[in-house]
Amino acid sequence: MSLWTRITEAVSALAKGEGLSAVFDKLRAPPERSVAFTIAVIALSAKMAKADGLVTRDEVTAFREVFQIAQADEAGAAKVFNLARQDVAGFEEYATRIKAMFGDETDALSDLLEGLFHIAMADGEYHPKEDVFLGRVCEIFGLTERCFTTMRSRFVPDAKPDPYTVLGVEPDTPLEEIRRAYRRMVRETHPDVMQARGVPAEAARLAEKRMVDINRAWDEIKQAAPA
Repeated sequence: MSLWTRITEAVSALAKGEGLSAVFDKLRAPPERSVAFTIAVIALSAKMAKADGLVTRDEVTAFREVFQIAQADEAGAAKVFNLARQDVAGFEEYATRIKAMFGDETDALSDLLEGLFHIAMADGEYHPKEDVFLGRVCEIFGLTERCFTTMRSRFVPDAKPDPYTVLGVEPDTPLEEIRRAYRRMVRETHPDVMQARGVPAEAARLAEKRMVDINRAWDEIKQAAPA
């Protein structure tokens, strides 16, 4: 059964009158984490589209920045997007329920925030209201300000990404310690590790871009280090 079929079933199982946010109270078991993760990214991206006023943006194109979506599944993805956009619940309620679903699994929540950054930049622009939105989601998720700053530096092209920020270290950090941080990020970005914490295989682009960014950062730091 495909991921998108399982998503359609999860949405169809909502009782009459229930909003999409109720899904997050029903998908806490690890086997359904990939379904919950995908719905969470789509639902929050729908709320983000309302926040920046660009509700006409092609949501399917934006989803493809994160997920592999077959043409036959596009209608299902759009349905979830529209349910979230029409839901009276605000994005903070969504984010709070998603946080409760993942609990203290900050790596999964960080993956989810990264997916939102992908979608925010799908149209090539980073709206100030998107920055406020993502900052607040990061706060509700219980992630650190450094996590937000690191992600923003990787995605928002207002300046060349600082390699130390990308790896989450300070410029005066010893090279060997930076190497350990780099290796830790490589391990955490392995597709098997990401899938174990709920990131669906269909979201492989998350790992691909992250690996490019952290490898580039490590190379820059290594080349700048004294011989």
